[in-house]
Amino acid sequence: MPIKKSAKKSVRKTKKRTIFNKKVKKTVKKVMKDTKKAISSGSKEVEDLARKAQKVLGKAVKSGVYHKNTAARKLSRLIKAKKSKTIKATEKKTKKEVS
Repeated sequence: MPIKKSAKKSVRKTKKRTIFNKKVKKTVKKVMKDTKKAISSGSKEVEDLARKAQKVLGKAVKSGVYHKNTAARKLSRLIKAKKSKTIKATEKKTKKEVS
């Protein structure tokens, strides 16, 4: 246990920040998971979920929970998966129409 007053305050601040950071990270994980699930299932709400993921990641960067490059990487991979899934879906449709 800390003895000095400043050390006690530091412990309080750390607890508070840890709770906040865990909450933000949990939200990011949930949104990313929902978006990935929507992409794989071919749901129509992918655009909205991708926008929400971008918003949540931006807020996490702004509050200092994530580094900007980490958020950019996560978002880039998500958008890349969305685009590749969209391309595959259109290719399947065109192949069916040709046959």
